[in-house]
Amino acid sequence: MTEEEIKNTQEEEQEPVVNGSPVDEETANDAPAEEPAEEKDPLEAAKAEIEELKTQMLYKTAEFDNYRKRTLKEKAELILNGGEKAVSAILPIIDDMERAIDNGAKTDDPAVLREGMELIYNKFMKALESLGVKKIDTADTDFNTDQHEAVAMVPGMGDDKKGKVIDCLQAGYMLNDKVIRHAKVAVGQ
Repeated sequence: MTEEEIKNTQEEEQEPVVNGSPVDEETANDAPAEEPAEEKDPLEAAKAEIEELKTQMLYKTAEFDNYRKRTLKEKAELILNGGEKAVSAILPIIDDMERAIDNGAKTDDPAVLREGMELIYNKFMKALESLGVKKIDTADTDFNTDQHEAVAMVPGMGDDKKGKVIDCLQAGYMLNDKVIRHAKVAVGQ
């Protein structure tokens, strides 16, 4: 190596090079360091995502609040007007009863009055059945505490009547498979 080559290599080692051009050490220390664009973008992206999530949360909160208010209003309407179907089913029966009362004054035949009452009773039972009400069967059935209420025990009926319903004192009813009134019965002992 010649002296010139040694000098050139020493100068290259001393001068820092950025992007292919020599940089002066004094100006390199004074120049502000460039922040990579990657550091600003995640912060801005996170802020934008936070704002978006806040907006979504406000919309969801408002939507849930509206849902809650709507369901409370619907529930209140159901409580106030829930019996509308039942009342509508019973109104024609009331009309029949009024006609029977008016016509009862015109006749003295008890058979005609009885027949009219039976017709009205059958119509009423059909209306109740359409609403989901049915009578609990008690004729020759085993005593069932889920459907029957024992109000009397009848002794001396024999072994074949033991634990069976002997007589129904008051009919029981179910609404959609739920007992709304237990049948009051006498049970063989």
